Amino acid sequence: MLGKTGVLIVNLGTPDTPNVPDVRKYLREFLMDGRVIDIPYVSRWFLINAIIAPFRSPKSAKVYKELWTKDGSPLKIYGERNEKQLQDALGDNYVVKLAMRYQSPSIEKSLKEFQLMGLSKIVVIPFFPQYASASTGSVYEEVMRIVSQWQIIPEIRFTNYFYNHPKFIKAFADNGRKYLEKDNYDYVVFSYHGLPERQMTKADCTGKTCQFGSCCDSIHALNQHCYRASCFETTRLLVKELGLKEGTYTTSFQSRLGKDPWIQPYTDNVVKELAQKGFKRVLAYSPAFVADCLETTIEVGEEYREMFEEHGGEHWQLVESLNDSQAWIDLLTDLVKNHDN
Repeated sequence: MLGKTGVLIVNLGTPDTPNVPDVRKYLREFLMDGRVIDIPYVSRWFLINAIIAPFRSPKSAKVYKELWTKDGSPLKIYGERNEKQLQDALGDNYVVKLAMRYQSPSIEKSLKEFQLMGLSKIVVIPFFPQYASASTGSVYEEVMRIVSQWQIIPEIRFTNYFYNHPKFIKAFADNGRKYLEKDNYDYVVFSYHGLPERQMTKADCTGKTCQFGSCCDSIHALNQHCYRASCFETTRLLVKELGLKEGTYTTSFQSRLGKDPWIQPYTDNVVKELAQKGFKRVLAYSPAFVADCLETTIEVGEEYREMFEEHGGEHWQLVESLNDSQAWIDLLTDLVKNHDN
């Protein structure tokens, strides 16, 4: 082995602090990504800089302050732990670096460190179980933008998705199984981050596959990179692992923004309907997130719990993400070793 293998683990990102200026800076960088808000640049610039960032930042900052710990953002804390844990697991032939797609540590900074090491290969693992242009695709684009400027480009391999990896399914199932074994739940909700329907349609190269219905009932060659189809397949795999009965679970999508239609069903509507139908105890999964963050801890764990109880429900339990668990590190190790063979 002439040189080491670099392993770049990448999550979405987080503000440097929960204060309004830093939250505003984060939102601007995040939402100005053309893969996140896929509208023409001028319209996007006006929408973000004149409307969303100025008016949403104070509200978002307040929520981030609820989430923040004495050591900082949970998402970044878990990322830093993962960097050390994975380095220990892989050994001296590998160099592991954490990066965030937005804010710090940046992908550019981490890749610059790799460039100076004389690496034989770089393995890039975006921390997004299901592929989407707005997440995994954006990481690919940023990595390629940076390395395209290098005179010497080592072999680079990307992890496209891992929602169907047996260790991913077992790890998430086990996190929820401990709640199911000690308590009775009427229903299980699998809530995934939402995306605009137009992004699903744009990703359909055939122009005929994406129908927002039965097209997601199975995974095949034409929809293998469809985010919505991957989410439904994730649910099917978790349901099989958990042994859930038909009629006791559903797949839904959260965090929609704006007036355009997003992929459905919407989680907030599902929460209200379950309570109104008489379901009292619900277990909630967020299998699109490998680290607990604002969208899991606050949105699913607190806001939906309050909504459920307001409409007649009694108990809403969030299943934690993989965070810094050994099962997550074992999965990451597998992903690296499979690429390195």
